[in-house]
Parts: sequence; C-alpha cells; structure tokens
Amino acid sequence: MNTHSKATLKDLYRVPEGAKAELVHGEWVLMPPTGDEPGYAGDEIFASLRDYGKREGRGRAVGDNKGFRVNLPHRQSFSPDAAFYTGPRTGMRFFEGAPVFAVEVRSENDYGARAETELAAKRADYFAAGTLVVWDVDLLSDDVVRVYRASDPDTPTIYRRGEMAEAEPAVPGWTMAVDDLFE
Repeated sequence: MNTHSKATLKDLYRVPEGAKAELVHGEWVLMPPTGDEPGYAGDEIFASLRDYGKREGRGRAVGDNKGFRVNLPHRQSFSPDAAFYTGPRTGMRFFEGAPVFAVEVRSENDYGARAETELAAKRADYFAAGTLVVWDVDLLSDDVVRVYRASDPDTPTIYRRGEMAEAEPAVPGWTMAVDDLFE
C-alpha cells in the first residue's frame, strides 16, 4: 500500500484474501488471525445470535471478518468478531452503518496498557457510530464478559463463569451463558 495517499473503502475491498482489516485514519489496520479459544468464543456468540435473530424474526447475526462502513472523522469501518445488525441488506457490499451490538474477543496480543487504550478508543468509535452495546470478551486473564453500553460507556457490567450475559438494549431478551464461550 502506498503510505503517502489515504486508503479508501474501495481499497479495503482489495485487502489480500483471508486478511481482516479496518480503515482508520485513512490506513488499513490489519488484524492477525485469531487462535483457537478466541475463535471458538466468537463463533459461539455468532451461533447464539443467529438463533435469536431467526426466532425473533428481526436483525441479523454477523460473524467474524465482515465489514461495517461508518462515517466517523477518523474511522471508516469496523470488523468485529461477532455482531448483531438491524440495518438494510447491502448485497455484496459492506454493511451500511454500525451494528447495534458488537463483540470484540481478545486475542493474546490484546493485553497491556497500550491494548487497553486501543480497545477503549475503539469502543468510543463504536458508540459514536451508533452501536448500543459492545462486549469485551476476556478469555485469558479473567474469563469474563464486560458489557459496555452507549448510555454509560465507562461503567461495564461484568459477567463471569456461571452467569448469563446480555446485550440490552441492543438485543432485547437475548442472553448467553458465559460458560458457553469456553469449550
């Protein structure tokens, strides 16, 4: 990629096959493939959301490596690990707008002071783009789901093993056992 010119959403469609990326500050932010446990957790969340969407007849569960086009001053896309979307169908193009619910499952490199700062900034971007709830799934250090809401973005509700996590008000009535995130 030419680092002297800003990348566009059109460029993002040409990210090498199999790569996951977001467009931030006019540059591709490549995201490395995830490992077994984070992948399993994201897949389980997607499957549960898919069942919910079919049962309720509303919204659409979205799995990993899908693009959401947003229009923030410094960010043009998201690619969460799982999500729930209630906007219009877009055919072969990226989803239009942010999901109402986004899930970020931490990989082994998503820890430490710098990672915490980056995750907080990304949550702020989700909320600025219209996402109502963001899950921060921490499988390594705490085995918890931190549920952040746009209505109170600095105070997460924390769910641990043995508890049922939720995504109110983004996904009304949907819950998922934290234990289901672990094989």
